[in-house]
Amino acid sequence: MQALEQILQSISDVVWGIPLLVLLFGTHLYLTFRLRFIQRYIGKAIAISLRRDKEGAGDVSQFGAMTTALAATIGTGNIVGVATAVAAGGPGAVLWMWLTGVFGIATKYSEALLSVKYRITTADGSMAGGPMYVLERGMNKKWLAVIFALLTAVAAFGIGNMVQANSISMMVKETFNISPWITGIVMTIFTAVVIIGGIKSIASVCELLVPFMAIFYVGGCIALLVMRASTIPETFSLIFNSAFSGHAMIGGFMGAGMKEAIRYGIARGLFSNESGLGSAPIVAAAAQTKNPIRQALVSSTGTFWDTVVVCAMTGLVVVNSGEWMKGLKGASLTKAAFGEIPYVGPIVLTVGLLTFVFSTILGWSYYGEKAAEYLWGTKIIKPYRWLWVIAVMIGSVMSLPAVWAFADIANGLMAIPNLISLIALNAVIVAETRKYLWEGNLDKE
Repeated sequence: MQALEQILQSISDVVWGIPLLVLLFGTHLYLTFRLRFIQRYIGKAIAISLRRDKEGAGDVSQFGAMTTALAATIGTGNIVGVATAVAAGGPGAVLWMWLTGVFGIATKYSEALLSVKYRITTADGSMAGGPMYVLERGMNKKWLAVIFALLTAVAAFGIGNMVQANSISMMVKETFNISPWITGIVMTIFTAVVIIGGIKSIASVCELLVPFMAIFYVGGCIALLVMRASTIPETFSLIFNSAFSGHAMIGGFMGAGMKEAIRYGIARGLFSNESGLGSAPIVAAAAQTKNPIRQALVSSTGTFWDTVVVCAMTGLVVVNSGEWMKGLKGASLTKAAFGEIPYVGPIVLTVGLLTFVFSTILGWSYYGEKAAEYLWGTKIIKPYRWLWVIAVMIGSVMSLPAVWAFADIANGLMAIPNLISLIALNAVIVAETRKYLWEGNLDKE
């Protein structure tokens, strides 16, 4: 297992080299300027996202699609992933993660727009869309669409399932001394009950779960920051300076240069908000919307909430606690930071992680299922759902040290064909935005 982990880490280092970082962040910047800083419409986007009324053809409301996508993105990446980035890349990784979110809003907007524009109605009347349909119908690149769908269907079991299940079962064991088998059985049952009902069942649960978990977790972060309010200015200064100059060795911290801060900040930013990954547009394509722009705006709020708010709060708590200087990593680092509030802190962290994990498992089950459906047709849906449920149990009880590296590799490989489609079809994105948004036709079909 150790040899496998080293091999996967080596592959991850290659995948997440300078070329992919430039392609990813460069796409964020390019689309931001091409769309005249679409981020300035975030207030309007949030207002539209909160509406639950049916606006057009689709399977779920725009709010349901948004919460399902947000459920999939807000997961261990927001808690364990942020701590991992700080441990490996220094406090500066928090700023690069945050910037990835700010500029990634344009990318999330763009990929959702294309997915709604090129979506199809299946034989049973449901909607199907995502980068695979954009690549096939928008670019006439069926072979690239197949590669993306295959990567998504397989990678979902890593990033969206076993990594998540393993994180919460280990945390519950450490905090409450409950066997991973018990945690796994409970999660497996709840997962089965929800996903067997399909996207409408998943969206209904996410509409209730996502607002609760976000408010609960962010509230805990604010409480921690209030307790150490006097050191917040110093924390901001440390994050900013470390982002551009690296950080020298302090205590058990190994020290990280600017390159590491950028690499881990951007990599964990993508793992967390999935802008450019091509996963969230799959559920965006199922939304009831008057036109592609309205759903694109709604989808862009997912990156705002996930990274600009939730990841930033976790990063501030971790750096502000000073625990990162003791050589702690991942879940241990986050647990130590939240442990500053006796009794309450660990509960906030565990409940937050539990809800984040469960919601991610639900959201990613739909992503993987639709990718599998694209490849093998509707006959694969039921078997895929049952395989998904089984994987939750496996992930809960097995030690998976190599899964994080595997998830990073899969993320990088999934992002490439999706980013290619965004760049190739940027004229379509601009034309649609001009037609509906810039010319004041946002309420027209």
